[in-house]
Order: sequence, then structure tokens, then C-alpha cells
Amino acid sequence: MTVCLRCLVSGRVQGVFFRAATREKARQVGVDVRPINLADGRVEVLIWGESAQVERMRAWLWQGPPAARVDDVHCTPVDANAFEKLF
Repeated sequence: MTVCLRCLVSGRVQGVFFRAATREKARQVGVDVRPINLADGRVEVLIWGESAQVERMRAWLWQGPPAARVDDVHCTPVDANAFEKLF
């Protein structure tokens, strides 16, 4: 089943290659992502793909790249059909 999550990642997640590492991990996992830096210092990550792979990607967000310090990851489901055109 195809699902889409909107995840807000907080902590030291900007300026540490979080977006680039997220895109690379997504390629490895087999999902599509859209990571965006937010003005408040968080990174928003849209994840779209098969549910098992999306969950693997969601779990990885808690780790991030080596220079990151992730304090919180808050994910909410969104309508996969609405975001399919983004990917």
C-alpha cells in the first residue's frame, strides 16, 4: 500500500547535510522524499512510498547524518494521492 507522511524533524538538523543525507537514504530504502528547511530551524520531510519502506525511512529520521542531533520527529499521515504529483 502506498502511503505518505509529513514529518517535522527538530534539533540540530540544518547546516549538517540533513536534506542531502535524507535524499540518499531514501534512494537506498526505495522511497521518494521531499526535505525542506523551515524558517524555525526544523526540517519538513514528505515521504512517499510503500508502507514498509516509509516506516524504515521514518525510523532513520531519528538518526540522521553523523553531524545531526535529532531531538524530535513528529509525523502525520497525509493523502498519498494529493502528494503523488510532487514526486
